[in-house]
Amino acid sequence: MDGFYSGESIAAVIMVTGVLGGGAAWLSGRAIARIWHPAWQVIMVALLLAAAARFLHYALFAGRLDSFTSLCLDAVIFAIVGLTGWRMTRAGQMAQQYPWLYARSGPLSWREIGQERKP
Repeated sequence: MDGFYSGESIAAVIMVTGVLGGGAAWLSGRAIARIWHPAWQVIMVALLLAAAARFLHYALFAGRLDSFTSLCLDAVIFAIVGLTGWRMTRAGQMAQQYPWLYARSGPLSWREIGQERKP
């Protein structure tokens, strides 16, 4: 991994970015959705999580603290995971909170009741 995560093992990257950071991003996205806050707040949390993950890479695995490319990649990964958690939670909320208006049409979406699916 020359450009991204230079000098770090793949196991360290998977553990910090994938497991710790990804899990925190998923739970943060769900929490933000549960209190009915907008999706852009997930992006802000993803940036903070990326900074924390970069510090963990530095402190635990002797990674570079000033690696801007790794920070950006972490932020993108955390934003995608967090927004997916936000959207799944929001789809469930819409169907549960307003059952006379909406029904789930998939894990990430809902539809108005009475509207036919269009191919």
